[in-house]
Amino acid sequence: MAEPLADAPVGRTQRSRGSDTVRYARLSSLTGIIFAALLTAALLFVHSAPNLKASDADFAAFYAGGSTVLVTVGLYLVPFAGIAFLWHLNTVRLLVRTRTPAPSPIPDGLQLMAGILFVALLFAGTAASGGVALLKDIGAGPLPSMDVARGLLAVGYSMVFVYSVRCAGTYALTTTTLLANAGILPRWLAVVGYVLAAFLLISTTMNPVVMLLLPGWAVLVGLVILVRTRHLAELPPTQEKTV
Repeated sequence: MAEPLADAPVGRTQRSRGSDTVRYARLSSLTGIIFAALLTAALLFVHSAPNLKASDADFAAFYAGGSTVLVTVGLYLVPFAGIAFLWHLNTVRLLVRTRTPAPSPIPDGLQLMAGILFVALLFAGTAASGGVALLKDIGAGPLPSMDVARGLLAVGYSMVFVYSVRCAGTYALTTTTLLANAGILPRWLAVVGYVLAAFLLISTTMNPVVMLLLPGWAVLVGLVILVRTRHLAELPPTQEKTV
């Protein structure tokens, strides 16, 4: 009679962890999709402005017209994309902990720092890139010279495509490691994650498409995790011992 009573807490704990796995898998998938949708829309609007290769005439014509409203709308969407990413980051970390209560400290810490830096640099870079458009749409003073506008755009591009993209690569690398060690990712998707991380870390392109790789990968990972959720919930958690 004593044995079932002794085993009951273990059974309840297992069911609780299984339900947590299901809940956090669904939340990570949902927040990943929201992040991808918001960031895609924001980047499309923000990058409707002339790029660094545009002529002074193109800059002058753009800021003399009314299409700067799209850039301003994009600037207001970027914070919501960043907030959705922070939700996604947190739910992924909670999901990992349902499978590995003590994840490897190095990728665990780097993942958190890389995710926060990615958002901070994305905010600062898009603010610099669209600052002149925002001034035109809601400000009352004169616009800066086109040289200043081009300089702000260069600063924004540097923050986004040089620094933020590297943080995105580090986030993909560490998240793949944590999810793979927790037995959540299939091997083929772990390989995809490592290839994506390597590309983002060494990429030198300033094509806006590169910024869509991380949200696209987050959506793919979320969908695969959803498919595997029921199987994962039935497995006992693992203890990660690597440093």
